Amino acid sequence: MWTKINIKLVAISFVLFSCLISAEENPKDPYEGFNRGVYTFNDTIDGAILKPIAMGYNHITPDVAKKGINNFYNNISDFITAVNSFLQLDIEQGMADTGRVIVNTTIGMLGFIDVSSTNVNNFTDRNKQDFGTTLARYGWRDSAYLVLPFFGPSTFRDGTGLAVDGLFINPIGYIDNVALRNGLYVGWVINTRAQLLDATNLMDDAAIDPYAFQRDSWLQMRENQINGKEQINYNEYLDDFLTEDDATDDAIKSSANENQNVESDLVSQYKDFESNESSKTSQRPLASHLVSSL
Repeated sequence: MWTKINIKLVAISFVLFSCLISAEENPKDPYEGFNRGVYTFNDTIDGAILKPIAMGYNHITPDVAKKGINNFYNNISDFITAVNSFLQLDIEQGMADTGRVIVNTTIGMLGFIDVSSTNVNNFTDRNKQDFGTTLARYGWRDSAYLVLPFFGPSTFRDGTGLAVDGLFINPIGYIDNVALRNGLYVGWVINTRAQLLDATNLMDDAAIDPYAFQRDSWLQMRENQINGKEQINYNEYLDDFLTEDDATDDAIKSSANENQNVESDLVSQYKDFESNESSKTSQRPLASHLVSSL
């Protein structure tokens, strides 16, 4: 009996060690130790402050008001998108983005009504660009993953883009009234966090490693944005995830083969574990898509 237990422990240790090696060698995340520390800090701040405030906001604000506020901030994002479309020399797309902003700002009363997303105009498809995608357009394609304090997942390129958007492009930054300007920034944070309540709860329940899951999904989202794709190819993402599971399965089987008496026991136990994790994996795309937006 003790022999079986020892072999199981060796097999499990081998799998964990292999996972640690692969994590350290992840070329997209060379500063993983630092990033995980910032991730923990952000998660603590979120749990103590942002999430309770967002839950209270959702509880006391009528749905129609939440929709209008969300539309208002989307209209500001559309303005940032329009400027970056022109910076990328995509004149046709820039004109379409500008048209959306003009229609929503005028007919839609500063964007509180998203007129452009109705079927009575030509602006039904919302484009999303920022200075990070603009830098990628001009050649800065590859950039190391970086978790920013308070802002969350990013890269060195996108962190630079975030600063440029916030300081020079975002129209809120040009409001002279300090109280109004800061209030709009705070409202944007609360509105964004409120949109993600269901998704973050789902991610916490579904993900084996929330940090790695958020990192991988966010990087894929940015790659798709840079390549002009509308959404994440979740089938490809989940295939990659399952491939990693298969590699782990092979490692367990390889270790178990050293002792034929316990091989079937180890494999059967791992398959039970894999089955449980696969049921969780089916819930991940929703969490991945929304959490990546935070």
